[in-house]
Amino acid sequence: MNYQEYIRPELLVLVPVLYLIGTIMKKSRIRDSYIPLILGLIGIILSAVCIFSMCETHSVAKIFEALFTSVTQGIMTAGTAVYTNQLFVQAKKEEDNDR
Repeated sequence: MNYQEYIRPELLVLVPVLYLIGTIMKKSRIRDSYIPLILGLIGIILSAVCIFSMCETHSVAKIFEALFTSVTQGIMTAGTAVYTNQLFVQAKKEEDNDR
């Protein structure tokens, strides 16, 4: 899957940022089951900051468009970060099983 077709280019930087935040959370006392949800919320917030900072007009339609884009892009970037983490976890498991 080519995530660049779905995630706006200016928001691709959020994927490694969210991956690192998830890695930090993994080492904390946060339950693993909450990490994807928290990353999703952080992704939405960071996407909103980026998208709203680029808005030139503040009409109601543009605000709703920016909100929709923030939510979808935040979920996509967080999902990509979690997916990337799972690729590393599964590759390490396979490596350990081969030994």
